[in-house]
Amino acid sequence: MEHPYRRLPAKAFWKRAVSLGWEPDTVPVDRVIVRTGDVVASAGSCFAANLVPYIEKAGFRYSRAPGLRSVFGPLADDNYGYSRFSAAYGNIYTVRQAVQLLLRAMNRFRPIEDRWILNHDTIVDPFRPGLRYSAASDTEFDLLTAQYLNDVLDAFGSADVFIFTLGLTEAWISKADGAVFPVCPGTVGGEYDPERHAFHNFNFVEVSADLDQFIALAREINPSLRIVLTVSPVPLVATATGCHVITASSYSKAVLRAAAGEAAGRHPDVAYFPAYEIVTGPQAPSDFFEPDRREPSLKAIQHVMHAFLVHCETDFRPNTENGDAIEPIPEQATANERNLTLSRVLTDAECEEVAAGF
Repeated sequence: MEHPYRRLPAKAFWKRAVSLGWEPDTVPVDRVIVRTGDVVASAGSCFAANLVPYIEKAGFRYSRAPGLRSVFGPLADDNYGYSRFSAAYGNIYTVRQAVQLLLRAMNRFRPIEDRWILNHDTIVDPFRPGLRYSAASDTEFDLLTAQYLNDVLDAFGSADVFIFTLGLTEAWISKADGAVFPVCPGTVGGEYDPERHAFHNFNFVEVSADLDQFIALAREINPSLRIVLTVSPVPLVATATGCHVITASSYSKAVLRAAAGEAAGRHPDVAYFPAYEIVTGPQAPSDFFEPDRREPSLKAIQHVMHAFLVHCETDFRPNTENGDAIEPIPEQATANERNLTLSRVLTDAECEEVAAGF
């Protein structure tokens, strides 16, 4: 008898696509993700940093705005690699945080609690609390912030492809105006005040609406921007929901995965890439995570990037058998080689949520 399942391809059946031999490269994406000559920018949680060295090694240009260095000269590396992201924003854990960043860059939102004054010569950015170098005055802080927000506009405006890795639904916000902090005040920087700060766990409706707004704002800056959404496979380091951390992680990833898929289906030139499924699905081998069962292993990252680059216009593929680490390079190296080294350091940088001491 004929029925709808009769003529479906092997990928539609668990036995044929998984049980009889699973290959991450066979996970289909309905379009070319990165094309020859594309400039790539990215943002997201800690896992997002892992994409950068492979993108560059594949021959694509990764966008890095000058950030802090362009205003105040050469500085030592920041604690969490802020200056190595596309616009020195560090980890962006929630979609609402990304939306507010674009609104700030477009002069449509200014958080009421926009700085933490620790003493007369130490002013901390609540939205980049791990920066090694704090401003010494309000004037310096305003200059740094203005340069940073201009860099955000430049990163979005100059990119052909923007990769956004969704990480969390849990956030700490300002009670005054809903401004989202990257981590709970008082952990990496600032002081927690229950009168000013509140915990919020974004639900599907909120995340979905935030993704729509993020895409609309990004396209307002750059109408031709193509967007790739992924979900980080890294579980929560801690939860403030009162639930077990496993339950809280499952909720968070389910919401993000569903919202990302819906957004990709609604918007033209928005694609979903299944990094989350490749690393965490039941087909994934046990060594796709480190012994702590939280951090994806190098092997997992290599398989994810191998599958990703299959859908890009490049012949480069990470070696998933023997490793494909990017080694340190000498001082005489070319600018491109130096960028690769910066990328490798970026992937090793400690996340703010880990540094919070949980």
